[in-house]
Amino acid sequence: MSLAYDGLPPLREVVAAHAIGAKKSLGQNFLFDLNLTGRIARAAGPLEGVTVIEIGPGPGGLTRALLAGGAAKVVAIERDARCLAALAEISAHWPGRLEVIADDALAVDYAALAAEATGTVRVCANLPYNIATPLLVGWLETEPWPPWFDRLTLMFQREVAERIAATPATRADYGRLGVLAGWRTRPKILFDVPPAAFTPPPKVTSSVVELIPRTDPAPCRPGTLAALTLAAFGQRRKMLRQSLKGFAAARGLDLPQWLGAAGLEPTARAEEASVSAFAALARAADREP
Repeated sequence: MSLAYDGLPPLREVVAAHAIGAKKSLGQNFLFDLNLTGRIARAAGPLEGVTVIEIGPGPGGLTRALLAGGAAKVVAIERDARCLAALAEISAHWPGRLEVIADDALAVDYAALAAEATGTVRVCANLPYNIATPLLVGWLETEPWPPWFDRLTLMFQREVAERIAATPATRADYGRLGVLAGWRTRPKILFDVPPAAFTPPPKVTSSVVELIPRTDPAPCRPGTLAALTLAAFGQRRKMLRQSLKGFAAARGLDLPQWLGAAGLEPTARAEEASVSAFAALARAADREP
């Protein structure tokens, strides 16, 4: 079913009727373009039999596209009480297929939520900018792995999307986020969304990113890898022998030997180290083979 003919009022009318003005403090930028919300929903893959978790649905533009696209169920997490009445109207229009959780997305136990779902679970969302990165990092550090989701289709600011998809070949963008994303998923930027598509328009271009979980990522502990990359890229212009000096000392590691075991020279910089090299460093830091 086309979203344009789903029987519900145009989104601009919904926003006006419920007096839902986008709040900068909540990182809100609403999408009213039906073609665009439909494109994002299609990017999430075939939705039949799928439970989709959506973060920050606002007045429900993407929510409607996901339901019209065939999602068995959408679980929408929204902390803005002003949006709940608009979402309730969508729920009434699609009986039994929309569950709205009025909560802070950063406080939700997603694994528990997924455990209660039927069928495949994935996330598709126009993430609020102010919580997008911590949400993603939390999902990437999920244990056990493979995770509770089979795919993430998420919108970020373009510069964040570039960092997520970065590799050592893209030196300027490659950093902690690129290592964490590349370690456990295959990230890919699908398409850009111009500022004019949003209300109010942000000052930056946005991008939709797909992250498909790897079934066999290099073994290491998420917490160790996170701490290691924070230290390494916290002083990215310095050589590893300097940027990781404090990390190695805290764990009683012989710095040159530790770096050498991962195939890294002490004079290398963090942006030159591959994801697999960082995973090897994390394993060695935990004294694991």
